[in-house]
Amino acid sequence: MTGQLRIFAGALFVCSAFAQLIPPGTPVPRRSLPPVLFINGFELDCSGVSFSSTFGTADQVLQANGEASVFFDICSVPGTPTIEDLGNALGTLLANLRFTDGQPVDQIDVVAHSMGGLVLRSYLSGKQNTSGTFQPPAQIDVRKVVFLATPHFGSGVALNFGVTPQLRELASGSGFLFDLGTWNQGTDDLRGVDAIAAAGNGGTGLATMSGFDDGVVALTSASLEFYQPGRTRVLPYCHVNGGGIVSFAGLCSFSAQGIANINSAMHESAQMIVSFFNGTGAWKNVGVAAENDPFLSVDGGLIVEARNADDTLLSMSSLKATASTGVSKQLNIPSGDVAYTDLFPAGPVTLTAIDPLTVTNSVMLPAGGTEPYTVKPGPQIARVFPAPTNVFPLSLAPGMFVSIYGTALAAETAQATGLPFPTQLSDAQASVNGTPIPLSYASPSQINGVIPDDASGLATLLVSNGSGNRTVNVFVEPAVPAIFTLDGSGSGPAAAINASNNGVVSSSNPLHAGNYVELYATGLGATTTQNGLDYANLQPTVTIGGQDCPVTYAGRAPGYAGLDQINCIVRAVPPIPLVGNLVVIVTSGTRSSNAATLAVE
Repeated sequence: MTGQLRIFAGALFVCSAFAQLIPPGTPVPRRSLPPVLFINGFELDCSGVSFSSTFGTADQVLQANGEASVFFDICSVPGTPTIEDLGNALGTLLANLRFTDGQPVDQIDVVAHSMGGLVLRSYLSGKQNTSGTFQPPAQIDVRKVVFLATPHFGSGVALNFGVTPQLRELASGSGFLFDLGTWNQGTDDLRGVDAIAAAGNGGTGLATMSGFDDGVVALTSASLEFYQPGRTRVLPYCHVNGGGIVSFAGLCSFSAQGIANINSAMHESAQMIVSFFNGTGAWKNVGVAAENDPFLSVDGGLIVEARNADDTLLSMSSLKATASTGVSKQLNIPSGDVAYTDLFPAGPVTLTAIDPLTVTNSVMLPAGGTEPYTVKPGPQIARVFPAPTNVFPLSLAPGMFVSIYGTALAAETAQATGLPFPTQLSDAQASVNGTPIPLSYASPSQINGVIPDDASGLATLLVSNGSGNRTVNVFVEPAVPAIFTLDGSGSGPAAAINASNNGVVSSSNPLHAGNYVELYATGLGATTTQNGLDYANLQPTVTIGGQDCPVTYAGRAPGYAGLDQINCIVRAVPPIPLVGNLVVIVTSGTRSSNAATLAVE
């Protein structure tokens, strides 16, 4: 044990008697770090449930780390709630959390075990009981999340025992899981919340195979590959402590240690939690990276639905996956309209749905987790990004110039030659909530256009052409600034004009302190017309080399739909000069732009 860990363990022992688990509804004391909310998983019998029965002494570990703990017990919600019901109850708890000084808790971290992670994701997406219905909260106060053995794409064990609403939703191949995994642009970005996951491989192998599960959840299901790569660590734990029903069923040994049942600061899950919430990278050295796991490094999982050309959901009798190596597998279809499988070779995969409609699509399956796919003829939408660059989370803004990527989006390539943009180009059409999107370019793999000015919140994006329709949800925030770059990389020289000579800013035409710069971007959001100019309702700030660039105008570039212009004054704050290719960032509301560069001397 290192000296630092000895000190931490000693502090834990001294303060363990004073560990602070705040009862729900009780004001939360302010600490050096945000309070931590714990969410437990599915409970077969709520009569003996307590914080320690799931999380052991985790509250003591976090108390020693300067954090107060709050417990959201799923058993506190009466009746037989669905996971959506629990997500709504969680939202109510978060809205009512207060510090002891009466101020709202405006930032909180979360540790979620098993189904508790799905409860959190249901809250973040606003998932409702009606299939395909979401009401995402406008504001999210969750800062960081650690998922412990969350079955993001279900559990085969739940499939065998799905006799309650929660177990049916937890079962591999459930419609709930497909909905949750595809609510925003066909995926789940967790609303941009910073997250990591611990996946256990301490099961006996009876559930799947040795080394591939924690007795209940497979590694591909517990992985956060769908969110971001490099965020999943594999730990040698069982889903729960041994000795209970999981051991009696032969899924874990009777001596197994649970992935969430923390018994000291040295428990690997505790090390991940403390490091991640403290903002250090030590969690990356705990356990094994998914990219180095013998299964997750080469295999992935699939969850698939089928639709017809008009985007109507179909029941399937058969769906086959074929890898580029020739490996082929029939997927499981427990409910008739969602198919799934695990341990399939990553890489190019051909998906073939048969009966009532035979259709084949090609997809690229990444290693390391499970991915959702829709098989259908006609247009498919992969992602919708601001035209200048990819962004994370997957949010758009009113009046934003966007690029829609996919397949079969248009029958042929065509480009607009004049402005304003036409409402139809080639045979492709697009709309948001029924309002047509003006298009400037269309090809089978990409179409460009402008999000309507009145779009907000969760909206439906429709792309249609002669071969069919495709609709996905998109999330529209008040502002999501994105800077255009001269090389199209999103990280190179910014598209900007030096107002002192009306030339493009470059190393041969750099800016100087006192110059006005005209910076071109998109995503500043809705505008109000004043004196012939369209001013952004939410005014941005600009920094160049970390120093403020006072904004004198921010709004639409006159005469160009979807293009925003920001004018600001370059200044150097003594004794720090502004020299070199400096990073420029635009911030509006809660979102910051990509980091482009400007030449300054």
